[in-house]
Amino acid sequence: MSHFCALMSARETKQTAMVPPAIHKTNTDSHGTVDSKVLQYERFIDEVLKKDLQRVTEQRDAVYEQISHYLQLKNTLQALQETDSHRLKTDVDLGCNFYVQAEVEDSSKIFVLVGFGFFVEMDHAEALHFIDKKTSQLTAFTDQLTKDCAKIKANIRLVLQGLRELQGLTELPERSRREIF
Repeated sequence: MSHFCALMSARETKQTAMVPPAIHKTNTDSHGTVDSKVLQYERFIDEVLKKDLQRVTEQRDAVYEQISHYLQLKNTLQALQETDSHRLKTDVDLGCNFYVQAEVEDSSKIFVLVGFGFFVEMDHAEALHFIDKKTSQLTAFTDQLTKDCAKIKANIRLVLQGLRELQGLTELPERSRREIF
């Protein structure tokens, strides 16, 4: 059990919210204390770690959706450049998936969402340059969110290992993992 406490105290220096309360006061002398610790760890996994994992995953999915919209705009702009047409017929979403047909007389300039609800008028070359920079920035952000997900999953595994130690289940073999290579 001391091995688990040492790991948790090393983690708490970086993320104090990730450590369940009173983790350093472990007393396994009585059966009631072990049961209360098990419940405390299970509650910590459910109320803190799993919610954090869900929040970070949803945030990452939202960023992936933004990247998708920018790449869709990039493909549309490239198609417009290939056809050399300034006239554009399209469907416009008015909200709640209600679309109307629209015709744009001059599509040489477009308005691009640059963030925080602000739109900037750009020509095609400027928009493509902006989209490349924005998607690379968003991709770096998704990479960081993916790393955060991995850290939270590792913390969940660490707490589950602590639960196994508390319950004396350390003799159980871990599931074998299939090697890819």
